[in-house]
Amino acid sequence: MWSAVSRNFTTNRLIILACLVILAYLLPYYVLGENTHIRVHDNLDSNIVWYKLLSESGMIFSLPDSTLPQVINGLPRSALASGLDAAVWLYVLFEPFTAYTISQTIMRFVAFFGMFILLKKHVLRDQDEPLVTVGVALCFAMLPYWPSGALSIAGLPLALHIFLTIRRYGKKAPKRHWVYLFLMTFFSSFILTFIFFLGLMGVLWLFDWLRTKRFNPPFFLAIAGMTTVFLLKNYMLLYSMFIDSGFVSHRDEMNLGHKDLSGTIELFWKNFIESHTHALDLHDAVIFPTVVVAFFVAVYFKKNIKPLVSLFMLNVVFSLIYAFWYWEGMRFLKDNISLFNTFNFGRIHFLRPLLWYMMFAIALWLLWKSFRFGKIIVVILIALQSVLLFQQTEELKYAEFNTPTFKEYYATELFDNIDDYIGKDKEDYRFVSIAMHPTIAQYNGFYTLDTYNNSFPLTYKHEFRKIIAPELEKNNKLKSYFDTWGGRLYMYVGELGKNYVFTKNSKKTIEDLTINTEQLKDMGGEYILSGLPIENYKATGLSFEKSFEHPDTRWKIYLYRVE
Repeated sequence: MWSAVSRNFTTNRLIILACLVILAYLLPYYVLGENTHIRVHDNLDSNIVWYKLLSESGMIFSLPDSTLPQVINGLPRSALASGLDAAVWLYVLFEPFTAYTISQTIMRFVAFFGMFILLKKHVLRDQDEPLVTVGVALCFAMLPYWPSGALSIAGLPLALHIFLTIRRYGKKAPKRHWVYLFLMTFFSSFILTFIFFLGLMGVLWLFDWLRTKRFNPPFFLAIAGMTTVFLLKNYMLLYSMFIDSGFVSHRDEMNLGHKDLSGTIELFWKNFIESHTHALDLHDAVIFPTVVVAFFVAVYFKKNIKPLVSLFMLNVVFSLIYAFWYWEGMRFLKDNISLFNTFNFGRIHFLRPLLWYMMFAIALWLLWKSFRFGKIIVVILIALQSVLLFQQTEELKYAEFNTPTFKEYYATELFDNIDDYIGKDKEDYRFVSIAMHPTIAQYNGFYTLDTYNNSFPLTYKHEFRKIIAPELEKNNKLKSYFDTWGGRLYMYVGELGKNYVFTKNSKKTIEDLTINTEQLKDMGGEYILSGLPIENYKATGLSFEKSFEHPDTRWKIYLYRVE
């Protein structure tokens, strides 16, 4: 009895301590506000703007074939998030940075409590040590998740706990679990992770059925029910795929995956050790060595190594699937079956953070029970991983990289000055951006011919390409990047490559810009915003209007008019 009381007291105390650490991790968002440094790649340069555009468009529940006129003379509504996506409504109800902060907060605490209860109830069910369960859960909560993924990765432990509970207890499983499953669908991505997670749950259900001859209706209903809700949430995607897309997407012309076998193996190893920018798990320095040592310790002391080995092999398989999706041998499927070309099956590796931290917990428990000073070893390892992860706080990480803050990046006062100078209604003219992300102008309400989106009409890509064709010919890497993927519909400049961020302190200039200004004009382009001065602007068919600076931003913007 007293042992249970002591354990509960210790657990609660550790949970409170962990929550305080998470609050410290989140503190910059609440204290610094828009002066916080946050991720640019696939975040400031895209998703935040997409949510803002949609929330202000008045088209949240518009038909899929409707268009947003602010982007590329009519971006298909189906290219943006579903109106049933909870993140969209955060941006409707709150200012963008407030919505971002709320999303981060939800993500961190769901990740912590989800992993804690998964470890306590399932992974270490009979060997629960509060220090291990709380410590590993804290580490998982501090992972540098891709911000717009929300609960796509952070919510996986909670989802797995719920499914395993329903699998075990059937109708006797707590009713609240069904509510949690329903709510999670609106704050996570089916395409990114849950299509793979639910597929694996389906395999587990089928295995159970074949092994035990029990159909297990509640478990099947949970899988089918969550899948159905996800499909309803993504009604626009289903409509465009199976009823009427309204346009041929640029994704139909994607041509990714030409690595030879040696390049594929190298990609596998890189993913297995370093992970991926959208699913960073930071396992290489502490967790991986811990797992390897724990394996040999378990073999030596003849402990059960099956869970550790199973998770490890699953991890290897996911990295292999990711790497071989880019193998040239897959071209046969991609060239003949559209789904294999437009849908990235390699994203199954996004499930790997869940696996690594389950393995970390098992490894720590094995070390704890195998050595006299095992508890000290566990404390040191958790502390090392926690410090490593805390340093990945967006403010600490991106301040060190000297990237712009949220406020500096979008530079609203600077763009207000540009708007005042032009003096016309924004819908009456179109911009393109050079040496800067076009979504900055979009965030500030300007209409742009360039963009970054997951899908847009292939015909528009072809028309836009005519503008930058001379520059693409100068740089084969840019040409391949645009032609084989093309999600970034940018005004590429051969001499700049894939560098889109230049501050006002940059000494760089664009010496020889060669673009088709007639095509730009035909598409409605009237102004060019450039993050760098264009030396040969007159020869290019441009006239220089004015440069703009503001003390609260990193940019100096040069405004050119298309003659």
